[in-house]
Amino acid sequence: MEDKIMTAEIDLMETAVYIVQDGHLTKVTPKPYGQDILIWQNGKVFDIERIDRKRLIGQDVI
Repeated sequence: MEDKIMTAEIDLMETAVYIVQDGHLTKVTPKPYGQDILIWQNGKVFDIERIDRKRLIGQDVI
C-alpha cells in the first residue's frame, strides 16, 4: 500500500492546538480561562474535556 503525503497550511500567528488523526486536522481553539484534557483510547484522541474556571472576586452569583 502506498503512503499518501498530505499537507495542511496553518497560521503560525494564531494561538491554537492542532490534532492530526487519520488524515484529518482538528483545531482546538483557546478559551480565556480553564483547561482542556485529552482523553486517549487505543492511541487516538477519543474526547476533549473542556473545563471552565471562574475566579471568585466577590460575585453574588456565579
